[in-house]
Amino acid sequence: MPTSRPRQSRYSIALYLLVLIIFFALLTEGRFVEHRNLINILLQSAINTIIAVGMTLVIITGGIDLSVGSVLALCGLAGTDLMMNGLVPGGRTLVPKPDVSQGIVIAVVVSCLLGTLIGWWNGWLIARWGVAPFIATLATMTIARGTAFVYSDGKPVGNLPDAFNRLGGGTGGELLGIPIPVWIATIVSLCALILLRGMHFGRSVYAVGGNEQAARLSGVDVAKVKMAVYALSGFLAGLCGIVQAARLGAGDPKYGEMYELNAIAAVVLGGASLAGGRGGVGGTVVGAVLIGALDNGLVMAGVSAFYQKVVKGIVILLAVMGDVWQRRRNAT
Repeated sequence: MPTSRPRQSRYSIALYLLVLIIFFALLTEGRFVEHRNLINILLQSAINTIIAVGMTLVIITGGIDLSVGSVLALCGLAGTDLMMNGLVPGGRTLVPKPDVSQGIVIAVVVSCLLGTLIGWWNGWLIARWGVAPFIATLATMTIARGTAFVYSDGKPVGNLPDAFNRLGGGTGGELLGIPIPVWIATIVSLCALILLRGMHFGRSVYAVGGNEQAARLSGVDVAKVKMAVYALSGFLAGLCGIVQAARLGAGDPKYGEMYELNAIAAVVLGGASLAGGRGGVGGTVVGAVLIGALDNGLVMAGVSAFYQKVVKGIVILLAVMGDVWQRRRNAT
C-alpha cells in the first residue's frame, strides 16, 4: 500500500512554490506572473515533468534511472532522422522518405518504441541479472549517448516540417491557448496518477519499494514490476525526445544532458524517498514546476549563468532539508 506523508508536510512543496512565485514577482516588478511568462514556465517544465513522472515510478520501487537524458537524445534523433530521410542503411533505401503526416507518426512511434525497448533492457539487467540500478542505467546512459553521436556523426537532424514543430508548441502548436507539450505532460501525469492510485499495478509498485521480500512473499512478481517501471520510464524518455526535437526544431545527440538530475530533483522535492516505497505524481509535478519557475525567475532577475546552477542547487537542498526536518518533527 502507498506510504502517506504526514498531513502537515504533504503540501510543503506547494508552499515553497508559492513563496518562490511571490519572491520573483516582487523582484521583477510583476513581470514574472504575467500570463505569457506563466505559460512559458509551464512549457519549460513540460519535458522535465514527463521524464520525472517516469522517474517517480522507478524511485518508488527503490531504483534510479540515470539514462533518461541520453535515451531522450537517441530516440529523438532516430525518430526525426527516419521522418526526414527514411531508412537508408549502407546507401540502400529500405524505407523511402515518408510524406509529412506519415513522417510525424513514424517519428513518434519509433521514438517511443525505442525508448521502451531501452527501458526494458535496463529493467532486465536489474531484475533478472541483479545489476545495481545505478550501474545498469549509468552504463545505458553512456551507451545511448555514444550511439546517438555515432548514428548522427555528431550532427543534428534539422529543417523539420512546421507541422511537426507544432508538436513542440511552436507556431500554431497550442490548444485553448496552452502549448501542446503542456497538454501532453498533463495527460501523462493523470495517467500515471490513475496507474499508481487506482490500479493493482500501482499497489505492487509501492509494495516492491516498501519491502521487496514481503512483496515477493505476498505474490507480487517483483521482476516483472521492475521491468515494467523501467520500460515506462524509457517510453516517457522517448516521448520527450520527439517533443524536445519538435520544440527546438532538430534532433540532436547533445539534447538531454543533465535531464536525469533535474528529474530526480523534481521527484525528491515532491516528497519521494530514494529508499523507495514513498512518492506520488502530484508532488513530482509541483517539484518539476518549481524547478522550471526557479530557472525562469533567475533568468528574468538577471542572475549570471555562472551563479544560476549554484543558486538552484542551494534552493533544492534547502527545500529537501526543510521537508526532512518537518517529517522528523512530525514523527516525534
